Parts: sequence; C-alpha cells; structure tokens
Amino acid sequence: MSSKTLQEQSKSSVAIKKRSRFPGVMITQFVEKLPAGKSTPDFARKPMTTTVQEGKKAFFKAMVSGEPPPSVTWGRNKGEMDDSEKYSTRYDERAREHVLEIVNVKPEEADSYKCFATNEYGQAVCAVTLNVTEGIKKKTQNANGSATQDFRSMLKKTTVVTRKKKLPQQKEGEIDPKLLELLLSAPKKDYERICLEFGMTDFRWLLKKLKQIKKEREDEQSKVVENLENVKQIEVKPTGRAEFSFDMKLRDPNSEVHLYKDGMMIPYDDDINSKHSLQKTGTNYLFSIKDPQREDAGFYQVDVEDTNVLTTDFQVPDVEFVAKIKGTKITENEDAIFQCVLSTPLNKITWSKEDTSLEHGGKYELTISEDKLTHTLRIKDCQMADKGAYYAIAGITSSSASLIVQADSGGRKGTKASDKSKLVSEEQEKFPKENTEMDTVKQTEAENDAAYKAAHEKIENGKDGREGGDGGDGYGECIDDGTGIRNDGDEDNEDGKNKNFLGNEDNKSTTDDTSDKIKKRSRAAPLVSDSVSDRGVQFVRGLSDINAKVGEGAELSCKLNSDTAEGRWYKNGKLLTEEDGVKIIKDGACHILIIECCKKDDTAVYRFEAEGRKSEATLNVQDPPRLDPDALGEFTNPVIVRVGENAEWKLPFSGEAPMNIQWYKNDDELLPAVNVKIDTSDTESQLRLTKCQRKDTGEVKIKLKNEFGITEAVSRLIVLDKPTPPQGPVEITESAVTSVEFKWKPPKNNGGCPVTNYIIERQQVGRNKWSNLGEIPCNPCYKDTDVDPGRRYCYRIKAKNAEGISDYLQTGDIPAGVLCYPGPPTAPKVVSAFKDCINLSWCPPCKTGGTKIVGYNLEKNKTGTNYWSLVNQKGPITDTKYAVKDVFEGAAYRFRVSAINLSGAGEPSIPCEAVIARDPKKPPGKVTDLKLTSSSYTTFSLAWTKPKEVKGIEDEAQGYYVEIRPIASLEWTHCNATPISLTSYTVLGLKAMAAYWVRVIATNYGGDGEPQGFDNYIIAMPPPVRPRFKDRNMKTLMVVKSGNTVRVNINFEASPMPDISWVKDGIPLLKHVTITNMDKGSQLLIPTSERSDSGIYMITVKNIVGQESFSVEIRVTDDPKPPGPVELDENIPGTVTLCWTPSPDEKRDDRLHYLVSKRDSFKRTWRTVADNLFNNKFTVVNIMPGREYSFRVFAKNDIGLSPPSESPMFALKKEKGKFKVDMPQIKALDFESPPSFIIPLKRRTAPEGYECYMSCATKGDPAPRVTWYHNNISLNTNTNYHITNVCGVCSLLILRVGPKDNGEYTVVIENKLGNAESSMTLNVRE
Repeated sequence: MSSKTLQEQSKSSVAIKKRSRFPGVMITQFVEKLPAGKSTPDFARKPMTTTVQEGKKAFFKAMVSGEPPPSVTWGRNKGEMDDSEKYSTRYDERAREHVLEIVNVKPEEADSYKCFATNEYGQAVCAVTLNVTEGIKKKTQNANGSATQDFRSMLKKTTVVTRKKKLPQQKEGEIDPKLLELLLSAPKKDYERICLEFGMTDFRWLLKKLKQIKKEREDEQSKVVENLENVKQIEVKPTGRAEFSFDMKLRDPNSEVHLYKDGMMIPYDDDINSKHSLQKTGTNYLFSIKDPQREDAGFYQVDVEDTNVLTTDFQVPDVEFVAKIKGTKITENEDAIFQCVLSTPLNKITWSKEDTSLEHGGKYELTISEDKLTHTLRIKDCQMADKGAYYAIAGITSSSASLIVQADSGGRKGTKASDKSKLVSEEQEKFPKENTEMDTVKQTEAENDAAYKAAHEKIENGKDGREGGDGGDGYGECIDDGTGIRNDGDEDNEDGKNKNFLGNEDNKSTTDDTSDKIKKRSRAAPLVSDSVSDRGVQFVRGLSDINAKVGEGAELSCKLNSDTAEGRWYKNGKLLTEEDGVKIIKDGACHILIIECCKKDDTAVYRFEAEGRKSEATLNVQDPPRLDPDALGEFTNPVIVRVGENAEWKLPFSGEAPMNIQWYKNDDELLPAVNVKIDTSDTESQLRLTKCQRKDTGEVKIKLKNEFGITEAVSRLIVLDKPTPPQGPVEITESAVTSVEFKWKPPKNNGGCPVTNYIIERQQVGRNKWSNLGEIPCNPCYKDTDVDPGRRYCYRIKAKNAEGISDYLQTGDIPAGVLCYPGPPTAPKVVSAFKDCINLSWCPPCKTGGTKIVGYNLEKNKTGTNYWSLVNQKGPITDTKYAVKDVFEGAAYRFRVSAINLSGAGEPSIPCEAVIARDPKKPPGKVTDLKLTSSSYTTFSLAWTKPKEVKGIEDEAQGYYVEIRPIASLEWTHCNATPISLTSYTVLGLKAMAAYWVRVIATNYGGDGEPQGFDNYIIAMPPPVRPRFKDRNMKTLMVVKSGNTVRVNINFEASPMPDISWVKDGIPLLKHVTITNMDKGSQLLIPTSERSDSGIYMITVKNIVGQESFSVEIRVTDDPKPPGPVELDENIPGTVTLCWTPSPDEKRDDRLHYLVSKRDSFKRTWRTVADNLFNNKFTVVNIMPGREYSFRVFAKNDIGLSPPSESPMFALKKEKGKFKVDMPQIKALDFESPPSFIIPLKRRTAPEGYECYMSCATKGDPAPRVTWYHNNISLNTNTNYHITNVCGVCSLLILRVGPKDNGEYTVVIENKLGNAESSMTLNVRE
C-alpha cells in the first residue's frame, strides 16, 4: 500500500507539503496552483486509535473532504491487507464515513495503520494505531526467589467464594441489563453519558421503563433501608484511591452490608490501609480501593442483606498524558486555563481541586476537543480562594499543577485569558496529537527534559530562578512532574535548581551536566534566548521493556519529534546492523528494531541513540514449557487396561531449565512409590502405574512449570474389571401361595462396561444344594413361580458383564405362601342417609398383600360409645358399597371398613365423619339475581338473592359456595372452604386481566343445589371503557416547514389499557419516527422532518371493548422557490398572455400553485388578478390602451409565497379619437356584503346504510369560504364525505350512513367582512 502511494506521488510534477487543521495529518499537493473551486484532500474527522480484545472486531472510521471528492484506501506498516475476508472497507453514505473493519483480531495485527485520501490534486495521509489486549490470565508466581509452592496442600484447601446472582446476558434487540443497573444508581445528568458508553444515542423511550423499575427497586430497598441519598459514583481521587459513597440509614443496624465485584463478594474492613475498606461516619458510607490497578476495573455492587442499594462501573482505560497540565500564575478577576492532551480519546476525565470534584457550569467550564484528546478546564473570575493544587485524572493516571492568584496591584496586569489560551495552544503544538499509546520514557530523558523546560521558561521570562515568590512563572516557584504531587522550588538553593530535578544516583552525572547548562543559559539569557528556542531532537515515545518467547518475533520502537533525524541501535553497547540478523526500519519519526525469531542469546539491553539523545530497554526472551502437538495428541488418548495390568504414559517436552514436572491422578499428586514409577530426563517424562486396580480409573495429568510459564496435558486411565455385587436390601414385592417376586439394586460399580445379565441361584432352606435358575436380562427384579407353599427359600444374585461375573448378593429367607394382609381402604363416604338406611361407598386399598381382595368387613360405631360392631354378619361384602339398615332414627353413626385377601382381614380404614340417620333435606334451588357489583385487577365483588323454598322440591338454603374456574382450566375451585351465610362475597387473589368463569352454589344438609353462573366469563379488570379521544379540538391538518420538529399529541381514555398503533398512509412508520405511548395518550415525534414525511398519519386505539381511530394530515414543505422568467404575448387585442418557467419545487410539492398580480400606470397599486393556478400560463383581459402594465408571478404553497418573478413592462398605444365627450363621473357602487344564509340547514333523520344529502344556500361578496364540521371536527379534508359548493349552494353527501355519523353538523361561511354559521342534527335510525 505504501509503495503504491509513493509511485503515485512520483508521477506528479511537484510534491508540496501542506499543513492540515488536524495534527498528525500530512497533505501533499501534486500541482503548483490549484484551479478555482478545487482543493486537495483533507480529513474532516480522522480515525481514532482503538484498543480491542483478542478475537473481537476492530473498526476505524474517517471522514474526508476535498474537490473532487477523494478516494480512500488503507494500509499497514507490517504486511499487506490483501485478505478480503480479514479486512473489509465500505462507505457509509448516511454517516458519510469511510470504514475499515478487521474481524477476529489477533495480537500480531497490533500495528500502525494508515488512511490515504487521494484525488488528482493531492493526497492526505493519517496514521492510527491498533492495540490488541489478551484475555485475563492467571498470575504466575513472582520471580522473587520465593520457595516452591506445595501444590498438594493448596489442592486440599478449599475456599468457599460467595457469589452474587449474575445479571442475565443481553439478548439480541434488548437492553443490556448492566445499563439498567447503572442508570438506577446514577443521577439524571449522567444518563446521556452512560447511554453513549453503551452505544445508545436516544434514551428518552427508556425513561418510562426505568421509572417503573426504579419504583420496584425502591420498594425492595424500603424493607431494609429507611433512607438512601447522596449517592456518588466511583472515581479516582487525587490521593490515588478510588472511592464511592452514599448516605444510608438502615432499618436494622445489624444488617450485613456486602460488596461485590463482577458478581463475586469482596472482603473489606475498616482499615484505610487495606486494599478494600469501608469508612462509616454517621450515616455516610465511604468505600475505597487502595492503589487501584487495571485488574480492579469491574462492575461493583453494594447489597444490604440480599437487596441492591448501589451499582457503579469502575473503568480503567489504557491512557497516558501526552501533555500534562501546567502551573499558572494570574491576577485576580482573570480566567485561568488548565489543559492536557491524552494518548487515547476519552469522553470525560475527572477534574478536581484537592478532594473536591469539579463539575461543568457556573465557576468552572469543562471542554473537550472534537477528537476527545484535548481536555480543558477554565476557572472563571479567579479569586484568592481559588488558588491551590488542581488535578486532571484519567483512569488511574493523574496530573497536577498549581494555580497562584495574585492581588491586582493596579499597575501590573496578569496574563489575559485569551493570551493564556494561546500560550497553552502553542505549548500543545510541541506534542504530536497522534493517537499512539504513550510508553514510559527513561529516567534520564525525563530529567533532561524537565531541566530543559525549566531553563527555557526561565530565559523567556527573564528570571534568574532566585526571585521565587514574586516572578511570573518563575524558575523556583512550582513545577509539576505529572505524578499528582506538587513540588515546590527552593528559593535558597545555592545552584538555583528545583528539587524536582533531583534524580537517582545512577543518573547523577547527567543531572550535574544539565545543571551546569542551566546555570550558563540563565546567566546569558538575553544573548542566547534565540538559540535555545530550538530544543533539538526529543523523544516523543521512548523504548519500553518487553518480553518475548523463543521462536516468536519481538519489536522495539521509539518515536522522535523529527522526521529527518537519524539514529543507531545498540545491543549491550555493541552497534547493531542488519547483518546481525535484525531488521532496522525508519518510518518517518518512528524507528523500529525487529527480531523475527527470538533466541535465548537475544536477551540483552537495547539502546537507541540520535543526536546525543538515547533511550534504553531490556528484551527478555522467555522459554516456557512447550509440547510437541503430535505427542500431545497421542498423550490425550485414554489408556484402557484390565485389572492387574500396567499403564504407561510418555510425553516429550522442551523449555528453559530448571523444569518442575508433576504428575496428578484425579487431582492428587503422584509421588514415586511401589506401584508408581516416574522417570524424567531433560527432554521427556514417563509415568508407569503397575498392577492397576479398578479404583485407579480417572484423570491423569502432567504439569510442566518453569519460571516463564506453566503447561498442562490431560489423559485418562480406564481400568476394566468384573462388576461389584448387586446392591441390597432385597425387597419382596409379592409372596403368594404359588409364587415369590422380589427386586434389588444394580451394582454400584459396573466394572467399566455395562451389566448385560443377572444370574439367579436358589436354595431351599434346610438343604445344601443350590439350583441355577438361569440368566435374566439386566432388569433387577425376578419372579419365581416354582415354589411350594409353606416352604422358605434363599436366593443368590450375580451381575455379569463382558469382563466376568461379580460376587453374589444373597437374600434372606423368603417364605412362600406366608400370610400377607392387605392395607386399609379409603375412609367410607356417605352417599345418602335416611331414617332407616345409610348408603356408603369406599375405594379398594393400594396394598393388596400380594393376592386379590376377596371382600370387605364393615363396622359401625354409635356416637358416644367405644364399641365397634360388625355390620356384615352374614359374610364379607364383595362390592365397594353397602346399605346399612340396622340404624335408629336420629342417632349418629361412624363407619370404617377393612379389606380381606387370602391371608385374612387387614387393618381397618380411617372412620368417616358422623352421619345422622334421618330423611334428607331437598337440595336448595338456584340463587337468583346474580350480578357483579364491582371489579378490579385482583378482585370480583358478587351479590345474589336467596333461592325461594318450594315445599317437597327445594328446601331452604343454609349457606353458599362461590366457585371460579380460569378460562384455560377445566376444574372449578372453591373460593370459600366453608359455606357462607351472606348473599354477597368478594373473590380475592385474581390475576390481572385473566378471564374466569364464576358461579354460586346454594347448599344445605340435603346437599348442594344447582350452580348459578354468568353467561360470559369475567375479566379481572376495572369496568371497561370504550376508547375515545378527549380533545374535541384536535387538528386534522398540520403544515410543517422542512427541518422542523413534528410533534403530535393525542389524548384518549380507555379501559383496560388499549393497544396503540400508528400507520402512515396505511403502512408502518419508518424508524426515525418515534412513538411514545402513555396511559392516557400517545405522542408522535419526528425530530427533523423531511418532505417524504408528508402523509396521513392514523392512530388506532383498541381494547376488548372496541376501537377508535383518528387521522391527521401532516404536510412537510418549505418556502417555495420563485418561478422562472415571465414572457408576455398579445394574441388578442385587449388581452395579454403570461407564460413562465415552472418553479423548481413544482415536482416535489403537488399543492404548489401560482398567483398573478398586476399594476398599471394609472392606479400604481398591485392587484391580484389570478390565484390557485396550477398551470404555467394565464391570460389577463381588460388591457387598456395607453397604459403601462407590470405583472408579477408568485409560487405559493402551504407555507406562503415565494419571491416574485416580474415581467417586462407591457403597453398598448392609444389611438387618437376624433370625438370626445366628457361624461359625468359615476360613483362606483360597492356590492360587497358580509356572508349570510339564504336557506339554512334543516334537521334530518336518515336510515342506517342509506345515503344522506344535506344542503344550504349562502350569499356574500367576496364569495365566502365554506367549511363543514361534524362535532366540531373539520370535514373538508375527510375523503369519506363529498362536499360541493356551486354558486352559493353548499352541499354534503354521506354515501352510507352509520352510527358514527350521528351528531351535530355545522356550516361556517366567512369572508373579510365577517362570518356566519348554520347547524343541524343528524339522527341515524336503525
């Protein structure tokens, strides 16, 4: 890509370098003089440096300008971009952006990329950096000589980590749950900033949902917190701690307060020196993080018990200060400016004074440049109280400077704000604003640079460094080192140096040399000030220490402030050339050293020198454990052996010695033992397990570790064996006279392969012989039908698989034909009761005792006695129902029943409730007048009338049951467990908007009557209201100027909540139209309207009761452009025909028409002669000879008139007459009159479905304008009505009359002299 660009430049005749308005952009002009209207390419917005995680997508976006429009291409420093699947470019016409997309970013694609904008007159080039970060890795052991860790002890210790329930993952098309959590705790002024970080530009539609969630969260918090206020989000303070706080009063002072980071609980205490601490003062809670690092970034939440009270997001961007803020000295009442430049764009940084954060507005003005790199703080109208230290904090990096405010003595004036801003801007030009990551410059360079700046400032201000307290930006006053600490100068220092210049002992000589230079320059300031204005070669970015792995590439790079400066590379003091196997690249001001394949001897100290400046860095070549892929693939295959056999693993490896190798089995470390053999050499490790047992089955793992990393490989050992015995206890499921059935549990261990069969053996108790009953499938149950009644048997059960037969499971003695009684039946149920008979029924028992039930015994007990007597004296009852006739009238009885099988009678059932022997009452009839008195979303209120008593048919009701059934269910549910005596009831606990069937049942001792229900189901909701629009004066036509905002508010009422839909001309709305629905209304919003937005918008409000629609016509237009030139033609004497070129808006505006006015030399006033012309020609009559006429043509639309197009002067020569008669002057008659009705509207009644015609007659001069209204809503634009006005006869025709046409119809006529109206009422007859 770069070579192609150079070729294009070589073809051009010249190559003139120009300066762009954006720093870091280089423009080359190909021609000496640009043609008029043409320009070289430039960037309207240059691409930004970006940092992405490995595997994600990276985007670079640029906007370019130039005439003709330039073409945009992309390139990179290391390699080509020919892979279309990897690199894709496109142009976004809507945003006017050129986009480069890199998919599945890898670390080797971290590089400097260039964007080229080229046209025939020149080329603009901009460089941008892509940084790639790796995923989170486990921390390796510190290389500080610590002892080897005992992994076995570590494995045995288990730490229980309490986790908070994680937020759900964001679903496609839905809101990120993290965004909602942050908005709940953030102040409203931060909503826009937070939403922008999540890529949401319009969040107004979210406010309603957020309000609802916030109310629910406050309800939860109110259970544990009385008051929560003054919530402050997390931010880094000048002290270097990250803090967030809030005022909270707990309901229970003993409630636990938990701190979570990314869902994991973090321990904290009240020690301020701890990593995480809580300082509680009264009701104020202050959480702080000491010495925050990048790994401390995350999603922090504070919970009281299980209730969340605060959520904050701590972000640590990868950013440095390219230019730090500098101390300043001003006079009272002036403005002070602090400005810094970042290496990475940020939407916001924190400005603070001591421990107080500064916000935009009032005293302080915070501004950010377009590229988000330059941040400025302006302090307005400074007073003495404003002096002190100020801090700029970006992520966890800070810069500080001092503000000195001097009293205004009257004769001395400080630097004006405008001058100060200019100085700051000039200072920023010394630092390139390219979006490259700022690496740390070595200590020596920092000291030299600091000393040089101090000397330069001293010379410019004419100070000698000893005035300290009263000189401008004096040498001994205050210098900021960018670390957030203010370093005051020492006025009495004998050599005049600032304390901040003192370095470490290693650089002492450098510091002394620098001090001498400062002294000389300070003494000769008036003579050498011009010479020191050129600072020479400086490092913009120095070398940084890097780590590389054996066999991989390494790159060292630095950047100077000069594109022409040359330099040399050294390795351990020895000069490097490309013959030493390295690549040396110079790309403008960037100098790069590349080692393509690192070896161990490449570990060294590398130095770059240029014109006396130097920068050093150390390259550490690491050799972590490495495994051969083929050997690793073979190792991961499972090893399968039989019991008693040996298992063996071998794995070759390579890496830096010493190498620590450990073998594990099932996470337990293996040490050499009798059956464990471990042989390890420098290149291979072998594990041998002898005489393997079934318990050895599991995971086998090798861990290789040296000082540079850890590598693991996992295999699996499978030991095959016969299964273990089946598991007991054996459960007897049936013991009949001729059969025995029992079951057991499968083996606990199947030996590594499935059980195929069970082998059953039997022994009769008292004999020694075991009989083989054969093999059965793997179902663990068996039924033996070859048994003798009264004998006892013992069984052996063995499991069998492919490896053999297990040991047996032996049962206990199992008797054959032994008595086994049935279980109890269900409690008897009273079917009916009379004075001489009680009818009962019951259900058979679940447990039959292994044989069939042959009958039942029924017993009765008279209330008040303890004696149970047998009812069925003649023998067992074979049925499950029985009529008991041995009862006395009026006595109360209880009954119980027991089942009988071949073994005998079992346990009796639970007795039934007492029943009185008496003739039953007749069940009551249906309740009457059942009605719904009220309803809500959770309740129904019912009322009814007591059923009438009909002797011998329906007895009196003694209570009532209310039952409901959801519409989706088939089961009725009692709302009241016991009968109620009142004739009203309220059903509670309903589901909102759910449909239920409801009925009421009257009951008495004789039973339940027939239910009485509603004909239709009932919905749990307030009384329904059909949708209707509340505003009678809603506009049906809106005319909006193009570019303005369109806002339509529609108010309605409806119950239940209706569904609201909008359409434009019968089709769904476009995405840029925003609809906001509320409980009582809906709003349509078009932020920036266009002509294409014109149309008829219809809202439909619909619920279960009905629906209502309303239409409004929106016309988006603009001021019309004037028509073209006007031509005059006289075809007929006394007339003139005007022709004009159509207005350019005629094709875009179908309502555009023309207005013609004229003026003659006699009256000298303009008069309209034609309006509403939809063609481009008009003939003016009554042209008088001897007069001069002028004509104007206007284009007219709904907005208004365009500027006129005027015609040339037109005149007819007047012929001289031979006879002249002076006629008396006739006074002109005035026929103008206000509008009035000759025949008014008359009341009408029309049948539904037929047409209706209504009319009236009007008069007035000028002809009045006629408007029809139906219930105060204009009908002139409604296509459902046919309206005509012929010679003053106004008529309205309704083709098919419906109920909606009922109401009042009004005709309003108006002209400039007044108005009149006539009304009538239309009744629609069904």
